[in-house]
Amino acid sequence: MLMLDLTVVNVALPDMRTHLHATFSDLQWVLDAYALGLAVFLLTAGSLADRLGRKRVFNTGFVIFVLASLACGLAPNAAFLSAARGVQGLGGAMLFAIGPALIGHEYRGKERGKAFGIFGGVVGLSIAFGPLIGGALTDSLDWRWIFLVNVPVGIAALVIGVLRMRESRDPRAHSVDWWGLVLFSSALALLVLGFLRGEAQGWGSAAIVGMFAASALLFAAFYFVQRRLGDRAMLRLTLFRNVTFNGISAVTLLCAAATMSALFLQISYVQNVLGFSAWDTGLRFLPLTLTLFVAAAIAGNLTTRMPQRVLVGFAMTFVALGLALATLVDADSAWTSLLPSMFGLGLGMGLFNPPRASLSIAVAEPSEAGMASGIGETFQQVGVAVGIAAFGALFQSRVTDLFVASDAGRQLGDKAQEFGEAVAAGGGAQAAAGMPATLAERLDQAARTAFADGLTEVMIVCASIAALGALIAFAFIRTRDLHESALTGAESEGARAGTAAETAAADATGKVSARA
Repeated sequence: MLMLDLTVVNVALPDMRTHLHATFSDLQWVLDAYALGLAVFLLTAGSLADRLGRKRVFNTGFVIFVLASLACGLAPNAAFLSAARGVQGLGGAMLFAIGPALIGHEYRGKERGKAFGIFGGVVGLSIAFGPLIGGALTDSLDWRWIFLVNVPVGIAALVIGVLRMRESRDPRAHSVDWWGLVLFSSALALLVLGFLRGEAQGWGSAAIVGMFAASALLFAAFYFVQRRLGDRAMLRLTLFRNVTFNGISAVTLLCAAATMSALFLQISYVQNVLGFSAWDTGLRFLPLTLTLFVAAAIAGNLTTRMPQRVLVGFAMTFVALGLALATLVDADSAWTSLLPSMFGLGLGMGLFNPPRASLSIAVAEPSEAGMASGIGETFQQVGVAVGIAAFGALFQSRVTDLFVASDAGRQLGDKAQEFGEAVAAGGGAQAAAGMPATLAERLDQAARTAFADGLTEVMIVCASIAALGALIAFAFIRTRDLHESALTGAESEGARAGTAAETAAADATGKVSARA
């Protein structure tokens, strides 16, 4: 449900734009509000789960998620929908952060690798099947059902969670770090919001500069509070001394930024330029779906058989290759020109998901799994929000400029800028249809060319980001940095030994007291 709600909305955006009279910025908010809600609460949710109980916080998040999904389905306008998506993201943050921690608590060693392989496969399926499911619901029913379907499914999942999951928490946990919660969430919210609004308000505007400056100050305050609190802090700063933790965090952010924004733009191309319906668009992304599923299943087995550095590095290499192959698209291409890109992306994303989820908790002690998973998921969701905002802004700017510079664009004079922005938002065909017949055909061709050329330019940038992620993975992910429980299952034996030592110490203390 969580990953579907990141991708399922994409194919319904044209219908939302029509029914809610939304602008391009409104549509970005529908996507980004969910990612923003996720990002600002992930670390907090993971830290709270370690203290209050992972099952308890997980199920609370499920209730919030289901109720917010109902609100999304009943939204009367784009602003209400975006607000409901933000709340949905808060509930989703509890589930995103705690899911890997619950798996990590139940499994050790090789069994953990297999479990995360299944987990990664499901994540991969949901990312890839999102467009297909969204298309089916949008075409056969209404776009509102992409949210309303979460209600019965969510209730069923909540019942399963209550009956089948076991409670776990950190027995040494301190009270909730409220200062850390407020400072980190506020700093992250301002950072992501600055990226989201930067293009619309101007990167050098007082509002955007103020957001980034305030975010930096709040992050600094958060650092000093966490350093002062030590073991009572919501984030153990010692994690940042772990080379592998830093490596996988950076790779996760870069991968999310590159892949999710690329999928958003490619789906927009198939729908708005090639003119396929939501359902037909989903069908044409099945090659990516199937490749991703098979790759995730393979990665689950490889997680315990080869160095994580190699697996993650090759995964990001395939992602970069897939994004680079999107440059085969031009204004007159059929949808099949995207097939090489789909296969590369599907292979890379499928190989990446299982080890990413596993590594996010493998760098910490099992008692801190929620906190470690929360910060790992934070990097992913910040990558999604910033990637969609940054690459969306770049795409909009390039498509608009390319159209304005075209011969057809110059014929429109002062109206070229507005027309170009409509092209970037996917409304080029509709805008051209409203023009005189003698001009409409040339405008339509110029719009298709600007959209395709803008897409390939952004895909090159995304591929470069993914390639950087591959280099970081090869250089900074090391087996020796992982906790022993992620390697051999020795953590449980250590725990038993520790319990025996505590018992012996207690007996000795009792004997000394008796003598006294």
